[in-house]
Amino acid sequence: MNRERMSGVLLHVTSLPSLGGVGDFGPAANEFVDFLAAAKQRVWQVLPLGPPGYGESPYSALSAFAGNPALISPQRLAEGGWVAAERVEEWARSDGPVDIAAAAERKIPLIEEAAKNFGMMIPWSFWTTIQV
Repeated sequence: MNRERMSGVLLHVTSLPSLGGVGDFGPAANEFVDFLAAAKQRVWQVLPLGPPGYGESPYSALSAFAGNPALISPQRLAEGGWVAAERVEEWARSDGPVDIAAAAERKIPLIEEAAKNFGMMIPWSFWTTIQV
């Protein structure tokens, strides 16, 4: 058992600033981790990260294994070249209340486009080596 004392912070990812109306694993998440490291905090405790169910509560997740698509960063998709940066730059930061359902609804088409583009970036020779 590790007896070394540690300290940290409880902050759900959706509380971070980002584009699209809800915090995600974009640049602000990296900046937050850097801040924690500089403050000698060793633990970042988050609430459940699954797709929320009734009332958009993370505690009523629809799956114990799936991730919440609203937490995918549009900025990271653009950085990867999977979506056009112009599509993401038009999104404004939101200072109002978090609306996870609206953010997910807005992000899903972008995620689907990124998945399609990601698949097209992989050479055909790779796909033929996969055995099912």
